Amino acid sequence: MTDPTYTPPAKWTWDAASGGQFASINRPIAGPMSDKDLPVGTHPFQLYSLATPNGVKVTMLFEELLEAGHDDAEYDAWLIKIGDGDQFGSGFVEANPNSKIPALVDRSGDTPVRVFESGSILIHLAEKFGMFLPASGPARTEVLNWLMWQMGSAPFLGGGFGHFYAYAPEKYEYPINRYAMESKRQLDVLDRELAHKPFIAGDAYSIADMAIWPWYGQLCLGRLYSAAEFLDVESYTNVMAWAKKIDARPATLRGRMVNRVSGDPSLQLHERHAATDFETQTQDKIGTAES
Repeated sequence: MTDPTYTPPAKWTWDAASGGQFASINRPIAGPMSDKDLPVGTHPFQLYSLATPNGVKVTMLFEELLEAGHDDAEYDAWLIKIGDGDQFGSGFVEANPNSKIPALVDRSGDTPVRVFESGSILIHLAEKFGMFLPASGPARTEVLNWLMWQMGSAPFLGGGFGHFYAYAPEKYEYPINRYAMESKRQLDVLDRELAHKPFIAGDAYSIADMAIWPWYGQLCLGRLYSAAEFLDVESYTNVMAWAKKIDARPATLRGRMVNRVSGDPSLQLHERHAATDFETQTQDKIGTAES
């Protein structure tokens, strides 16, 4: 069936009922919708997030830093329920005026520093602890090349393909085909690069891998949009091998669990305030799984 055509009006107006699954949290204005302070724990870093791909990037890095012996990277991870509009509370908007997760407040110094946008958080932490981002030279530039690639490319995978394939209230051929094509092109970019190096920026695991894996790695592992077969991800053999290698890292598993509220209850840790939470407070021990 041919997709129906649409003639844009002279002036666009907001239809609050449109937008599919996420209609309740999408709006054309910014700023707080409620008065609500953010909680503050005892650790140097306060993370306000949800285990979407963008949130997982940051918790993966925190868990890698702690595993490497950086005890001063301890963090509190507070759950932001975006479906409930937590990101529009006044405290969260102060931490991130863009009202998107994740948001970090670095309280390790004399003055709290807000850090928002997942890529900015990765750079901030990598520089602070001197890990997963070379200090200078071509190696640093290559990591940043791929970090910026992810930041520019993933919206086509998520807001483009993911939205129209999985979340839009109606399925239309044109947008699904358009964004499926782009998603496969991006997988091909990664597959060609990973044909001759173990990690995306070279020989060393970096924040570029941590940024890309929650999107493209989890897509290939069948965890994103239930689209692995549709996109024939198995044909990208180098991406698949890379995805499985990173998935096997203990810090990746812990990073995936933090602020997760769906899926296998044993892989849900709604909030993290200590390393021992992984053993004592997974969702199957503290309550009923949320959908």
